[in-house]
Amino acid sequence: MAKKVLTLFILCISILTNAWCQKPIENKAFQVGEDLSYDLYFNWQFIWVKVGNAYMSTKSTRYKNQDAIRTYLITKGNKRADRFFVMRDTLTSISTKNLVPLYFQKSAEEGKRYTVDKVWYDYVDGKTNTNLYFLDRHGNVRRNNHSTKNEVYDMISMLNRARSWDAKDLRPGQKIKFLMAEGKHVEEQTVIYRKKDIVKANDDKKYNCHKLSFVEYDERGKEHEIITFYITDDDNHLPVRLDMNLKFGSAKAYLVSAKNCKHPITSIVK
Repeated sequence: MAKKVLTLFILCISILTNAWCQKPIENKAFQVGEDLSYDLYFNWQFIWVKVGNAYMSTKSTRYKNQDAIRTYLITKGNKRADRFFVMRDTLTSISTKNLVPLYFQKSAEEGKRYTVDKVWYDYVDGKTNTNLYFLDRHGNVRRNNHSTKNEVYDMISMLNRARSWDAKDLRPGQKIKFLMAEGKHVEEQTVIYRKKDIVKANDDKKYNCHKLSFVEYDERGKEHEIITFYITDDDNHLPVRLDMNLKFGSAKAYLVSAKNCKHPITSIVK
């Protein structure tokens, strides 16, 4: 459960990218020192139960003798959830100040499983080369390489880059495709822009938001909506709420607090 919820949580907030060109861009949406926190819920026998929290923060760092930014995402189940399923996940992404990904790692303790994903990025002759590493729950290591002329991102660097795009350019029904790297492979993902909406977060505030859907396709090409999510209609592009339709039930994530944002949060409904 935890791995699916975490993956969807991150995919849902990585949806504004609509062009491919692995070039440095101006970071317009967030700054070093930003901290975001979320409450995570699961529908347990028709009752919504809080199962944990998620935290995201951005710091300055150095990587291979250059200034960079390091973004952390930590998810942790509470004591109630631990009785059924232990969830302790830490994701780390390092990018240049201009949002070009350099390194990614996901360490996941989920139930009795412990896995590690790593991605190293290299840029040569106009191509994005990714070196992939995956440590499975049995201690076996799998390595892979992928090379493409298109952009490739991990879960966190995609989010950071996507937040600097303008959702106003999206139209209802528009499909957005992107490549995402994990330790085992690189694969294409699809998100569909729906409309504008007003939603309430767990900080007791209502926000003007953009509504989008992350979808998957079955063998016949039929579309299945996995999640509905909402990002603020302002320059911060903060993820406010996520509604997840999973094989084992439903899950939700609500924004609790957003500190040290780069811009005023003008999407709040007065």
